[in-house]
Amino acid sequence: MRKGATEVMFGKLSTTAALFVLLGGGLQAGGGDGAKFAKVSFDDARREAATAQLETSAAMWIWADKYVYTAGEQLTLKWTLKPNNDLYPYTLVAFRQNNQTGRKFYIPGGTETPTDIFGNTSDQGFLIARLPSAEKQVLLGNGGLVGPAVTIPNDQPGMHTLVVQIRDYTGTRVVKAAYFKIGVVTESVDVTGEITADTTWVNTKAYRLTGLVLVKSGATLTIEPGTFVIGLPGTQPARALLITKTGKLMAEGTRNRPIIMTSSLPFGQRKPGDWGGLILLGEAPINVAGGTANIEGLPPSDDTAYGGGNANHNCGTLAYVRVEYAGAILGFANEVNSFTWGGCGKQTVAHHLNAVYGLDDSFEWFGGTMDAKYLAGNYGRDDYIDSQLGYTGRIQHVVALVNSDNANRGIENDNSEFDFQALPKNKPTMYNFTFVGAGAQYTQGADEGTSVGAIWLRRGAAGTYHNMILHTWVSNGIDFRDDATLANLDNGDLSMDGMLMWDNGKASDRPNTVSDQCGGTARPFCTGQRGQAHNFVSRDPMLRRPFEYSDPDFRPMPGSPVYWAGWVQPPDDGFFDQWAHWIGAFGEENWLEEWTNFLQEQDIQ
Repeated sequence: MRKGATEVMFGKLSTTAALFVLLGGGLQAGGGDGAKFAKVSFDDARREAATAQLETSAAMWIWADKYVYTAGEQLTLKWTLKPNNDLYPYTLVAFRQNNQTGRKFYIPGGTETPTDIFGNTSDQGFLIARLPSAEKQVLLGNGGLVGPAVTIPNDQPGMHTLVVQIRDYTGTRVVKAAYFKIGVVTESVDVTGEITADTTWVNTKAYRLTGLVLVKSGATLTIEPGTFVIGLPGTQPARALLITKTGKLMAEGTRNRPIIMTSSLPFGQRKPGDWGGLILLGEAPINVAGGTANIEGLPPSDDTAYGGGNANHNCGTLAYVRVEYAGAILGFANEVNSFTWGGCGKQTVAHHLNAVYGLDDSFEWFGGTMDAKYLAGNYGRDDYIDSQLGYTGRIQHVVALVNSDNANRGIENDNSEFDFQALPKNKPTMYNFTFVGAGAQYTQGADEGTSVGAIWLRRGAAGTYHNMILHTWVSNGIDFRDDATLANLDNGDLSMDGMLMWDNGKASDRPNTVSDQCGGTARPFCTGQRGQAHNFVSRDPMLRRPFEYSDPDFRPMPGSPVYWAGWVQPPDDGFFDQWAHWIGAFGEENWLEEWTNFLQEQDIQ
């Protein structure tokens, strides 16, 4: 191992890496605190790893000082690592990847030659160690475990990923990884007002919303992969990005380079509602008298109108987009959500979207016919999936996680608060959802008290709900309201097949029976006495790590009922993934990896 202390450049190795001292059988960074590494010989590691699991029970997350940097700035990197009784030996590798070019620069040296975090190459022999325990510890920075702060280069603009990997003892197979995205930009651009000509936002700049931004008059706003859009707090109406029905948004990120829309406030000080959010409006049918309406959360105007007769209207494309700390409130029941679609039609594309710490709903549809896939909502203050006013689209692969910051409901669907019998009926088709509530940690709902359940249908809501895990909600797994909703049970417009419910009703300590997991109005339906309910089960879904909030894992463990053969298979209709034969949002693949953000604000303060 090399000794000494020096500045570690992003793409260059100065002279040496961090100082490590052998202490009592463990390795500890000189000047650092927290993590200690117990060294393991290669032969011992090979013997122990012969029976090792292919995955680790450890939890790990990393974060930097902020998201957006300019050349010459210093970057500090921190981590939290919880071994969770994993005693197997591993190799730890860290690097910074330029996502434009794919080039990797290994930490601590900053070279493109692979090393472990101690600076050893494969030829020198990676250091094999058991996982230490560390909480909010500096990896790179003053007194860092791995080295000092790094300097942002002046020749690599765009999105970069900081990565820490837990690899097997040989250093060849990645067992677990933690990711953090940053943007290296040449400047920040303030944006407000109208966009009336085709415009592109590039990932070498950051875009600050200093007011309401409207895309209109036939214009298309294109946002490059890896671009940061920064919402500033304050003002009414909220600082939001509004795509009017005469505009279009093309925001196609990737897993490596998601598009991140977030708060301008420093880490540790951000909160739900820091800025407005993202709104897309179209001309697809809604069930409001006259066929049009004005979107919630903004003052009514021609620009906020949506709805019409074009079921195929294209509001644009959203792919791998994160919206964080959004959701302004104009008045009671009049809010901007993290993601809002009003009257968007079938040509609209939406997949791999993450709503983080939203003040109102994570994803809401006001009418329209569009479809959506791979949606993740976490730490929102209201509902996660909300639809009304005649929404008839299809949704698959959805996960929601509530923490002690409180939320309201997993699904809240209405037909119309103005006319429970309005047509077209609000009738979505939904498959493969996992909703994890806060259970005993829960104190109150964001705007509707403690009526906090996984599925809440009212005001004539209909639809198809299949293959869902409803886990640890404070009141009910399923609840219905209004005679118009109950009538849909009898006429077949409301059906459910495959509901795995566990530990719901925490407020009143209800037992884990199908009957007790449902609200009183829904109980006859859940128990098969009324309507089309099939495969309702109360059993532990055996998810891997659903309550490790900054690093959750919602995949089922071996032997989980998630894989039972009796769950209904999605239709092969060109949209649904029929291969998802399990219940819930996950099989073996964790589709959340790398592009989402589940970091709790208090965990990175």
